[in-house]
Parts: sequence; C-alpha cells; structure tokens
Amino acid sequence: MPSIKKTEQQLAASTLRIHTVLPLLTAFFLSGCYEIGPTRLDRDQSDYSRALTSASKQQTLLNVVRLRYADTPGFLDTTQLISGYQLQRNVSVGIGTYSVATRPYGGIAAQLQESPTFTFQPVTGDAYAESFLRPLPPANLLPLVMGGLPIDVLFRLSVQSVNLINNVGPMGGENARGTPVFFDLLSDLRALQLAGLLGIQLERTPQTQGMEAQPDRVYLSIMSSDDPVLSGVVREVRRLLGMAQNDERVEVTYGGGRPRPGQIRLLTRTILGVLGQIAYQIEVPQDDIVSGRTRPTIRLTGHEKRPIVVIHVANEKPDSVFVWTTYNHKYYWIADNDYDSKLAFTMLQILLELSKTSKEPNTIVTIPANG
Repeated sequence: MPSIKKTEQQLAASTLRIHTVLPLLTAFFLSGCYEIGPTRLDRDQSDYSRALTSASKQQTLLNVVRLRYADTPGFLDTTQLISGYQLQRNVSVGIGTYSVATRPYGGIAAQLQESPTFTFQPVTGDAYAESFLRPLPPANLLPLVMGGLPIDVLFRLSVQSVNLINNVGPMGGENARGTPVFFDLLSDLRALQLAGLLGIQLERTPQTQGMEAQPDRVYLSIMSSDDPVLSGVVREVRRLLGMAQNDERVEVTYGGGRPRPGQIRLLTRTILGVLGQIAYQIEVPQDDIVSGRTRPTIRLTGHEKRPIVVIHVANEKPDSVFVWTTYNHKYYWIADNDYDSKLAFTMLQILLELSKTSKEPNTIVTIPANG
C-alpha cells in the first residue's frame, strides 16, 4: 500500500508539472513562427538580389563571347521569383513509468521547408527586335549623363557617330578605325561634364489624340566659362559639334551625316551593336583564329589602344573576378581590379535594362527549385 500511494503522489506531481510546463513550451514554440517572415524577408531580398544580378552579368558576358565566335546570343529574363516557406511543428508530452519512478516525457520538433519557384521569359519575336535591334533613342540615352554616368564611356559604348565624326566600328575592316578626333571630342565632353558646364534638357512633346506619337526632344548645352583652360575646351567642343561660338544649346537628333543648323546628329547603336563592339576586341587564343573559328581581334590605334572592356581568357578558372563565364571549355572573365572595364560593363548592363520592352511574352518557363 505505501508503494502504491507513493506512485500516485509521483503521478500527481508529474501531471502538475506537465500542466504547468506544457502551456509555456507550446507558447514559446509557437511564438517562433511569427519571426520567420520578417527574418526571411530581410535575408532573402539581399540573397536573391545578389543572385539575380550575378546571373544577369554572366548571361551578358556569355552573349558577348558567343558573338565573338559568331554564335547565336540568347536572352532569358527572370520575370517572377516566388520563395515560399512551410513550417511544420509538433509538440508531444506524456507520462511513462521508468524503473520505479513515474516521469513525464515529451518532445518538440520543427521543420522549415523552402519552395522557391523561378519564372523565365525568353526574349523572342517583337520583344527581341524592340530590345536588341532598335537603335537606342538619344532621348533615352543622354539623360544618363545627368545621372552621373561618364559621357565618354557612354558614347564609346552606344554611339557610332556624332555628325561626321565616327567611332570605332564593331565589325572591323578599313572603315572600323573611326575618326581620331572622335576620342578628342569625348575627352573634352568629359572635362566639361566634370566642370559642370555640360547640360542635358529633355522636353516632352505634347501628344495629340488620333495623331502618331512624336518622340521627345533632347538638347545639349555647352555653357561658357571664365576659366581660360575650360574656355578653350568649350570653343573646341562647339567647333567640333558645328555650333556657333555664341550658341550654348543645340538640339540632338537621331541619324548620321551632316546636321541642320542648330542640331547635331547622333547615330546610336543597337544593343547587339554594343555587344559586338566589345566582342570583337576580345583577345582570343591564336589557335581559334588560325582554325577559322573566329576572326582576328580588332586592333585599336591612337588615343584608344585599350579595349573599352578587357575580357581575359584562360583554361583554368580565375581568381578575384568581377564576372566570369565558360564557353567551349575555356574561362572568360573581367578582372575585379580593372575598374575601367567594370564601369563600362556596368553601364552596358544599364543599357540592357533600358532597352527592354514590356511586351507580353510568347513563352514562359517556370522551374520549381526544390532542394
């Protein structure tokens, strides 16, 4: 009888402990689920942002290398990313007899499952033509200068000619060396930009119902300066652009050739033209040229002997890179300590984003990425 009574007392004490501890454990355990959303949002936004940016850079570099070997470029946009989480919880508590003692027992288990889904849109058809085969409009291009992008790098990438002054051609040949004074003009424009004497004005064109939409008008301002050095730069830029020396503003229009009075003509490139310009300056292995897999590298002369984006190639995976990709069992990369190449490549990424259209996709590829 004393043994049975002792067991009953232990059972009662254990039951009391369970009723006391169980609500606390349950409340503590379940309260954790409310921290999942804010915690994962902060972490996922940063992680996926880095991953998307890295994937976009790799795709751009791969397409540049493909063009170097006359291979077909391909563009795949990530249009949607959904990252879902499921939290499974389990709390169990009971009483069991072990040896001569009666003790409570239990367990707590939780499992967090992530189910990301990516939606890709191939760029084809009208969207491809609009994004990559249409010249970049000056009204979209020049405001980037006022956003702080260097005008000399921007023009080297995206402008084929200013009036009758030609940039280096993207495909090589006798006419691909460009006009030497083109790079003098870019250097002077950059000096005026740094001095605050270069301005861009964008004027919205009123749209009339029932009439074809008219493009916005963009103006370039070359302001005067009392500084004798900058004053000489102002005079030279105005001369090269065909402006009267007492004019401070000129309209920028799309096209090549000789402009009308009060205008300059800006022949801009397509995105494929920009990519091709970078591609044909890659120093590829000599064996690939001898075998006929690609053409010889475009050699720059004069002021711009250095390619706008220096892309290296090797058989081994490089270290300390800004972006890298593989093609035909070789590694292609931009060095992380090459600031000029990184800046030009980043501006290329900005131009790619500007060129994208909002047309409805013909094909969507959705890939669940369960681990």
